[in-house]
Amino acid sequence: MIQIGIDFGGTKIEAAALSSDGRVLSTLRTPTPGDYDSALAAVRDLVARTEQAAGGRGSIGVGAPGSVSPRTGLVRNANTTYLNGRRFREDLEVALERPVRLANDANCLALSEATDGAAAGARVTFAVIIGTGCGGGLVVDGKLVDGGNGVAGEWGHIPLPWPKAEESPGPQCWCGRHGCLETWISGTGFGRDFREHGGAADLNGAAIVEAATAGDPVATGALDRYLDRLSRGLAVIADIVDPDVFVLGGGMSNVDLLYDRLPALVGPHVFTDRWESRIVKARWGDSSGVRGAARLWTQADWANDVAA
Repeated sequence: MIQIGIDFGGTKIEAAALSSDGRVLSTLRTPTPGDYDSALAAVRDLVARTEQAAGGRGSIGVGAPGSVSPRTGLVRNANTTYLNGRRFREDLEVALERPVRLANDANCLALSEATDGAAAGARVTFAVIIGTGCGGGLVVDGKLVDGGNGVAGEWGHIPLPWPKAEESPGPQCWCGRHGCLETWISGTGFGRDFREHGGAADLNGAAIVEAATAGDPVATGALDRYLDRLSRGLAVIADIVDPDVFVLGGGMSNVDLLYDRLPALVGPHVFTDRWESRIVKARWGDSSGVRGAARLWTQADWANDVAA
């Protein structure tokens, strides 16, 4: 069986063909188009090229921003806004002439890492995307948890926990509210906070961290505030679902000192006598989302669906 995964991102669309044992048979990328019809065509063409390189036809799983409303079947809450209000999965099925499974991109990260990544063997995995935006996904006993309304794991749009006076009401979020966690702990939020405290406008997240490790006081302050805020966000999830493992993905997950410093910062916020869950970097890095999308199908359910 060939499993095709599509990671539909804001700037790029990635496709990967996996064998049933998880080997990558082919992988391709293309820039994300600026309109809906072009996006459908881009996915169709990318799948065709990926399958040609892999030497066979496969199942299709798609990881995309936002989520699908279980009431209407329409995409909502996607920061690639032309997807909102669309029947994206059904339209892809027409374009690709086969069944398609679609999940939130953070859910795909969680599924990938719980299956054969950094959280393999864990009972409860919570995966975090901290990049341009902020998302989360939950896997329990190897199964994705979507929730009754299809929004499980959307921790980026809860308020920053235990806000300090200077953090309230917080920056306005693209979702229309103020103080969402995403506005503080995304890479974008990290950079904004650094600049608001006098940091240079031309430094990205990696450069700010580098400046902090070199002793720059403005960068050090921004990094300390970032770690404090991220630890508060993780502690709320620990109190609600108590994951065995937090897996971090996205650009900020490449900051290695997060894994040294976060456990000691999270623990005091968790309502327990001792907190021992792990915080780890995604094993598959930037490829984890596309691998998780491919894993939305198993060999058995693909065979059953096709037979039906």
